[in-house]
Amino acid sequence: MTRRTLPRFSLEAPARFLWALVLLTLPVTSFRYFPFLGRSTQVRPLAAYPLALLLPLLLVRLWRRRRTERLPGSLILFAFFALVVLLMTAIGALYAPPELRGQTYWGRALRAWVTVGLGLAFFLAALQMNRSEADLRFSLKWLFIGFALDVVWSGVQAVTFYTPLLEKRVVTLWQRAFSLRELVGSNRVSGMAYEPAWLAGQIATLYLPWLVAALLTRYPLHRRRILTVALLLAAGGLLLLTYSRGGILVAVAASGLTILLTGRESMARVWEWFGAAFRSGNLPLRERLWGWILRLGAVVLLLTVPVGAFLVLSQKGYFSNLWSASAESLVDYVIANYAGARMAYAVSAARTFLTHPWTGVGLGASGFYIYGNLPEWALTRLPEIARHLSPESHLYPNPKNIYLRLLAESGLPGFVFFAAFYLSVLGDILTALRREEGFARFLGVAGLCTWLAVGMHNLTQDSFATPKIWLNLGMVVGVTAAWAEARRVGAREEERS
Repeated sequence: MTRRTLPRFSLEAPARFLWALVLLTLPVTSFRYFPFLGRSTQVRPLAAYPLALLLPLLLVRLWRRRRTERLPGSLILFAFFALVVLLMTAIGALYAPPELRGQTYWGRALRAWVTVGLGLAFFLAALQMNRSEADLRFSLKWLFIGFALDVVWSGVQAVTFYTPLLEKRVVTLWQRAFSLRELVGSNRVSGMAYEPAWLAGQIATLYLPWLVAALLTRYPLHRRRILTVALLLAAGGLLLLTYSRGGILVAVAASGLTILLTGRESMARVWEWFGAAFRSGNLPLRERLWGWILRLGAVVLLLTVPVGAFLVLSQKGYFSNLWSASAESLVDYVIANYAGARMAYAVSAARTFLTHPWTGVGLGASGFYIYGNLPEWALTRLPEIARHLSPESHLYPNPKNIYLRLLAESGLPGFVFFAAFYLSVLGDILTALRREEGFARFLGVAGLCTWLAVGMHNLTQDSFATPKIWLNLGMVVGVTAAWAEARRVGAREEERS
């Protein structure tokens, strides 16, 4: 008798469906319905739910294909980073820090490793689900559908803040249906994120890089280019409404550097278009006048947009304090700009690193050492720090800077391997930029803008669990890894022939 085998169902459709859900739900950063987490855990991406269902499908798909392709170099370096940090975590336990506000060393270490695992899961899913141009176009479609929903919800918040059409109490109830946080009291738009700075970070690291790349390379995100322009305007408008200093500066700096580094051809085309109107002496006067009017309008728009943005931002003292605050020292300036506590925790993390430069204190354990290493000016001049030091406070402090956190918790070895991983991703981005095809250049420009934005954004956040620092980079690595594998397969076939 012949053995009957069960039919093998394709996993592509359910995997793509779940991946679409991951991208669609990215805007919700602090989903309130997460089990086994206290209220102090603010990073709760809703996308983790479809991701948890997607990962087993990806593992089964890999097993079925019995892949023999090489692992990307970035993944190998991340594995070395994880091994080094695991060793440093074991060594950190020997320092035996005392319990802090109910938090134990191994409890914090476990939480930290969960966040690293979650971030790596987002990176791996993005890598596996993006192996070709078609895959990436599918991802971008759902990524921007999620962004469009976030724009709509942000518009509802703006209407609530600046018009009498909606009651803030009612919209707060709607917000609390899915988020830990009610509407921000300072009338700053936060979208579906926990706070305005998180929304600005999402725009700068997730959405804006693809829009900037599409603009520079003229790659069609959609058959109607007007949608790309509309999304770019929406991203810029939302950035202004967040009044997030860090998010706006990161977005402007990353986009500006990307344009300077990769936009030579685009700038040449713009200059050629601008000068063409003044070299068209053989055209009818009506056509020449229309060309001059268009260029005058472009110049006016180029000048009025930054001036208008400056005027909008200057209405908020939180933002205008950047240039109006009077201070006699750097510390005075930082305190005047409401960043004193953030700087104090960063200084404390740096001191922790200097105490244990080669081993660190263990992943997740820097908070046990922060209060003991605070600078003197923080203890005497910051009421916020005084409240945090109060016995009634339940806050577990953190460095607010992923690089200082790595130095403090894993020492120089962990930091070096993480830097090597990040530079390896840059190598994949440069690989895309060196190719001449339109799609490859689009991918490389978006990757470079993301790489710069994430690198700068990590100066103001210290969580590994936020998807925005992993998704775009994983997409780029996935496509470039598929290119490398195709080259190796082609080389082997040539050798056999």
